[in-house]
Amino acid sequence: MNKRSFYLFLLSLIFTTLCSGAFANIRLPAVIASNMVLQQQSTINLWGWSAPGEKILITTSWSTIADSTIASGDAKWNIAVKTPAAGGPYTITFKGNNTIVLNNVLIGEVWVCSGQSNMEWSGLNGLPQIDTELPNSANTNIRFFHIPKTTALTPQDDCAATWTECKPETLKSFSAVAYFFGKQLQQKLNVPIGLINTSWGGTAAEVWTPEELVEKDPELKSAAAKIGATNWWPNAPGRAYNAMIAPITSFNIAGAIWYQGESNAGTASTYNILMTTLIDSWRKNWNKDFPFYYVQIAPFAYGNKNIGALLREAQTQTLSVPNTGMAVITDLVDDIKDIHPKNKQDVGARLAAWALAETYKKEGITYKSPMYKNMEVNKNKVTVYFSNAYNGLMIKGGDKKATGFYIAGDDKNFLPADVKIEGNHVILSNKQIKNPVAVRFAFSNTAMANIFSAEGLPVNPFRTDDWDVDTGKVD
Repeated sequence: MNKRSFYLFLLSLIFTTLCSGAFANIRLPAVIASNMVLQQQSTINLWGWSAPGEKILITTSWSTIADSTIASGDAKWNIAVKTPAAGGPYTITFKGNNTIVLNNVLIGEVWVCSGQSNMEWSGLNGLPQIDTELPNSANTNIRFFHIPKTTALTPQDDCAATWTECKPETLKSFSAVAYFFGKQLQQKLNVPIGLINTSWGGTAAEVWTPEELVEKDPELKSAAAKIGATNWWPNAPGRAYNAMIAPITSFNIAGAIWYQGESNAGTASTYNILMTTLIDSWRKNWNKDFPFYYVQIAPFAYGNKNIGALLREAQTQTLSVPNTGMAVITDLVDDIKDIHPKNKQDVGARLAAWALAETYKKEGITYKSPMYKNMEVNKNKVTVYFSNAYNGLMIKGGDKKATGFYIAGDDKNFLPADVKIEGNHVILSNKQIKNPVAVRFAFSNTAMANIFSAEGLPVNPFRTDDWDVDTGKVD
């Protein structure tokens, strides 16, 4: 190579380097895209990547004011933008070295929908309620963002998903619980609803919790070590969180719904601590104390005695975390040998009732199941009082005999109780027990008791004792 050719080559190399660095194209994360829903009347984050030092101009069709920001030295940029009340469609334009225009953007309410298979299950799993919905499901005011199942060793900043409008071909593979939840919100609030589905069948809650938080807690670390490995879903702490939650934590949301717990039934003693850790970490990483509503696991014939009852007990304890709510679904089971109850519509509706009442302050909505409050013992009878039973309790169904209540004396031998309902309390007795000291209600893997609030919500399972519970193999 002669000297002239060398200099020409050098100049070409310098020019290429400058073009590829100083004039790199703007790139957006998958969650910021056409067809998305942004949280209304809030400050939302818009972010992406470009060349370090590049000025990015952002304009929105809902505002006459343009915003700008400068990419940092690590080629990232972020800007806070205020959103108006619900509406649209709008456009958002990003202009730097290149121009990106996002179309069909709506402003409304955005919810994250996460958990394991009962959250994941869709029309692809043969749910009759979705089959019924499909022909008339087209609704441009409901949008889906379905994050595919994947893992990562470290928190990621992007994911491979696309915002789509609700229509038969997109609903078919989307979470049924999330859809019915969102449909209720859209109808009752009359605003656009964005649903982010990030769920994976079989996963334990540890998988959705940042790894370092599980590892530093001895109890959580020990429980996580008991999660068996499979070929179908991850078992290591944090792996789903890193790939399926972390990429969206900068995206402003209204709240989260959660349906999970079956895979943690064998480690129920740590589940309350685990869920408290999960909720706190999500809120911290979103920088928002958003509502977190979850589903209590349904009755199911587990291979070990009472592990489902203990998990439901732990889920009830998680209600001590502020701004949470729990949908009780002991009545929404068609087959106790099927861990996936078919009725997802009522599950979604009960979660929506929590959101409508607590988050959106809608009045006249029944959403809380009756909960054990306290008990009084008078000779051979126990009176049990309940909260959330404002209009009293009732026996549901054709059978006029109440089921699900058991009482025990000091011998810890539980026997079925005779039940008398009086308003918002019950009086329990058994002729064989002269001095009752403890009560259990629907406290087993498969119990489907028939005691409900007058409004039709099942009484939450409970026990008043702290005695050891048999979790041996089912005979």
